[in-house]
Amino acid sequence: MTDDELPPSQTTLIERFTTHLSLERRLSVHTVGAYRRDLVQLAAFLHRQDLTLESVTYHMLRRFLAHQTTLGYARASIARRVGAIHTFYRWCLAVGVVTVDPAATLGRPKVTNRLPTVLRPREAAELVEAPPSSGDAGEGVDEDRVERGIALRDRAVLELLYGCGLRVGEVAGLSADRVDLDRGRVLVLGKGGKERELPMSDYAIGAVQDYLRVGRPALTADADGPLFLNRRRNPFSERDIRAMLDGYAARMLPGRRVTPHTLRHSYATHLLEGGADIRAVQELLGHASVATTQRYTHVSRSRLFEAYERSHPRA
Repeated sequence: MTDDELPPSQTTLIERFTTHLSLERRLSVHTVGAYRRDLVQLAAFLHRQDLTLESVTYHMLRRFLAHQTTLGYARASIARRVGAIHTFYRWCLAVGVVTVDPAATLGRPKVTNRLPTVLRPREAAELVEAPPSSGDAGEGVDEDRVERGIALRDRAVLELLYGCGLRVGEVAGLSADRVDLDRGRVLVLGKGGKERELPMSDYAIGAVQDYLRVGRPALTADADGPLFLNRRRNPFSERDIRAMLDGYAARMLPGRRVTPHTLRHSYATHLLEGGADIRAVQELLGHASVATTQRYTHVSRSRLFEAYERSHPRA
């Protein structure tokens, strides 16, 4: 059941809540969308039981979560839905939609805290350098010029993902005026609408410079607008970026699952392994809490154990 098939009162309530998340709490579009999907699933389940979001009980919420388990959803997905339900009913209580929070004592399943996947520095470098650079492609007909522009675009995007630790949405949302090559800085709009200015590596500066000089003019004559474009001259979307990365990863690291966030994880881990202060890494990543950044110290520590076991005669 979609939100269009729910009773109007339920869709209106969900819309009020998601507007609150967007405008007052300034959560990202992706987070708001996930909350909306979770609540639509709950509302649809309750509707089949002749109940509403306003009339639900604690026991019915437990039944909903049990139903999610029987449908085969992972514990992490169910835990996220519990978080959405908690947030929703705290808001409902605050604005007077309910008088008692039915989710107050609702527990969430324990989820194994898996360490983020990271690439070795050599693997990351080979992947980022997979697209041909400006010196690898010659002049030619328009079709060759576009292909060269695409390669330069891919190189610049990969350098920003790994060299600056940007989220995929931050890269997709860049405009040309947010890159200052003279100062070696990029201004990104992160989660919650928070801006942060980040240093660019020399590799990233060179890659973006080549793209702006040769690559982007092959894709558009417009100096304004999105920094990165696809073959159809539309903004290079998050889906486009993931598909692009999949192609290079399949060729350079066959059998490995590599996502844009893998490059961000690798960026953070390699900074810490190189001696960067964890608070500095927190600021660079745009994490609200240092506890989130702390995960990367565990990855680095595991690397130390691997080095010991591989190198020490008594290991």
